[in-house]
Amino acid sequence: AQLAESGGGLVQPGGSLRLSCAASGFTFSTYGMNWVRQVPGKGVEWISGINSDGTKTYSADSVKGRFTVSRDNIKNTLYLQLNSLKTEDTAMYYCTKSPGPYYGGSWSTRGQGTQVTVSA
Repeated sequence: AQLAESGGGLVQPGGSLRLSCAASGFTFSTYGMNWVRQVPGKGVEWISGINSDGTKTYSADSVKGRFTVSRDNIKNTLYLQLNSLKTEDTAMYYCTKSPGPYYGGSWSTRGQGTQVTVSA
């Protein structure tokens, strides 16, 4: 399985970004997917998940109402729309593949990450 994140960058507080994760090497439509983030020196924070057919999603309290996860099973791509960004959202963002059709479960299969920096 290969995952490649993109779309990160520098944005001002209150701004928006759209992250993408291109998946290959596995049957994307049969696996749950997740977004996690990590700040150097801190643990991984699970922020969002979506089941294999896109009908169920999860959002952590820290991003609920601001971040939206979605997927396109034709394009084999996972997305994360980030709105109303805060300085505390600054982190490396990774997409991860779940072990089965539901979100969550494991963060071991992930891409190289994309950096999001929120600063004035």
